[in-house]
Amino acid sequence: MNKEVEMFPYEIKPIGGNVGKELLECFHGEKVGFVEVGPKKWVLPFEYSLHAENYYNFEPRKDDVWVMTYPRSGTTWMQELLWLVNNDLDYETAAKIPLIERFPFFEFNMIFGEKFMNGVAELNGHDPEVLEEIKILRTPGYISAPNMKSPRHIKTHLPPSLVPPKLIDTCKVVYVARNPFDVAASFYHHNKLFLAHDFQGDFEKYWDLFEKDLLIYSPYWEHIKEGWEKRNHPNFLFLFYEDLLRDLPGNLKKISSFLNKSMNDEQIKRLTEHLQIDNFRKNVKITKDKKTKGYTNPNAQGFIRRGKIGGNEEYEEKIKARAKKWFEENLAKTDIKFPEFQI
Repeated sequence: MNKEVEMFPYEIKPIGGNVGKELLECFHGEKVGFVEVGPKKWVLPFEYSLHAENYYNFEPRKDDVWVMTYPRSGTTWMQELLWLVNNDLDYETAAKIPLIERFPFFEFNMIFGEKFMNGVAELNGHDPEVLEEIKILRTPGYISAPNMKSPRHIKTHLPPSLVPPKLIDTCKVVYVARNPFDVAASFYHHNKLFLAHDFQGDFEKYWDLFEKDLLIYSPYWEHIKEGWEKRNHPNFLFLFYEDLLRDLPGNLKKISSFLNKSMNDEQIKRLTEHLQIDNFRKNVKITKDKKTKGYTNPNAQGFIRRGKIGGNEEYEEKIKARAKKWFEENLAKTDIKFPEFQI
């Protein structure tokens, strides 16, 4: 019996005109352009439009564990944490298999667009190993995930309104929110690092795009609000990154209980040490060791950066004042209670 396919419920429109031109000038890695989705005007790469209905109709399993975040909210850190808790602290397997394979990124293919990847293939002389690697990265999660063994662990930056409608009623979802100042600074360096984005400009320009909801996966506030609205659902665990940093052992107990697992004090202590940012950066294998050229900017900051709260040197006084005003105005429109943080 064929699975019933739901029509994708939102209009998808190309971002054209001066805004579309500006985005292509700012993000050299995106070769085709961007789209806006639905009444909230989610900004996503053009390639999203080719896969939206299939992403939306993906079939979740009861024992899936998903992590959902706006980018640069401690996602990778949380992936390692969730995988270990849900796999009974199997550090040996975690050390052998890269995180991207244990806990894949559902919509990764739309970030690494076809034209960009054709350029990577050419840069690497169409090496057969590189072509195989590109094929894997270009395979959408709705095609690769059905072949994964249960329990599956899946990462997405899509907000609740764009994931499969049965997802949260079917399986466990952990949502991590992080204050926008640290998110914007981290996302800026991320978009400088990865040539699939290849941001051209300074942080002032980047903040301007962030504030205007013109970065991919924006609007930031709508993303956080959609997660916040689901916080009382029994299958949905809403966490703040700042709380995790300040009391990781306490939050490990909360997370293990959510996943119907248990850990003793010694196990919690070991996992806390494993996840300490310097240990995490040094010991956790995110991807396969590869020498493919064309993915990253060697002059940019690394993928795992500071993992701290506040203290971002990118915020000059004029940006700081503007950012604080924007934050206060938007926060006043919600009932979200952010933990204490510093810009």
